[in-house]
Amino acid sequence: MPIHLLWGDDEAARTRAVEHLIREHTDPAWQSINLARLDGNDTSQATQALEEARTPPFGGGDRVVVLQRSPFCNQCPAELAEQLEASLALIPSSCHLLLVSHGKPDARLRTTKALQKLVKAGKAKEQSFQLPAVWDGAGQVELVQRTARELGLSLEPAAAEALSEAIGSDSARLASELEKLALYVGAQPITTAAVEALVGSHATNALQVGDALLAGKPAEAVALVDALLEANEPALRIVATLCGQIRGWLWVSLLDQQGESDVNAIAKAAGIGNPKRIYVMRKQIRGRPPARFLALLRQLLEVEAALKRGSDPGDAFRDGFLLAS
Repeated sequence: MPIHLLWGDDEAARTRAVEHLIREHTDPAWQSINLARLDGNDTSQATQALEEARTPPFGGGDRVVVLQRSPFCNQCPAELAEQLEASLALIPSSCHLLLVSHGKPDARLRTTKALQKLVKAGKAKEQSFQLPAVWDGAGQVELVQRTARELGLSLEPAAAEALSEAIGSDSARLASELEKLALYVGAQPITTAAVEALVGSHATNALQVGDALLAGKPAEAVALVDALLEANEPALRIVATLCGQIRGWLWVSLLDQQGESDVNAIAKAAGIGNPKRIYVMRKQIRGRPPARFLALLRQLLEVEAALKRGSDPGDAFRDGFLLAS
């Protein structure tokens, strides 16, 4: 397939897919001629990518043109769109144009529609590489299992869960840890014991801090915040994440009290992009009144005020969480 559309926020997985296609289609002896890596942020390089993709390869192997930050499916200028449409039918089967982007293709654009027609006709291939949300435990386990498959490794189901808890959605670190574990276990499947021996501690994120506050464990919340601060997470970003999390709980609690049962309506009112998350949030807040979430928001307001007055971040969180309790 001459055109490959690769998109998503999982940069590590995207990079692995690009390098796999390069190895698969190019001859190492002719890569200096038949491999081009270009940046779509530069309009001239995007145009150059289309020109090179129309040029048959020299010597052995196919030609591969990699266009990072491809503009063709996101805010594509009219002139570039016309160039792409004119080039699609002219790309020989021995050339591969890799259009790589972070964001999901905009289905409203004519360039995206043209590429989607080729995908449906089997003349192009689309691959998405999306990281699961930090609250999506099942998605994080699937990320571990998918990355292991891509690397040709096997691991026990419990080991996949242990890795997801230890690493979360850090795809680059996940691949590195899997390669290290593969060396450790040799030809055997990766076990939970191996994960505990080499990877160790669990990942920490701001949402876990909110879970600890919700459970009435301020000391645990302070310890988690200290871990985030040691990892150079900005204090105000932690506050912003917690405010969004607790505000979502408050909306779900209030709407549940009013008898609203439509998860799509609740998600829209709460500003939550994925309605499936509502089921998780309902389980988290079961039995807790809205006043509980208002009290947590007041605590965070005190923390934010202290931070903006110049207090030490660790002290601001400890005072806000422990003294209020």
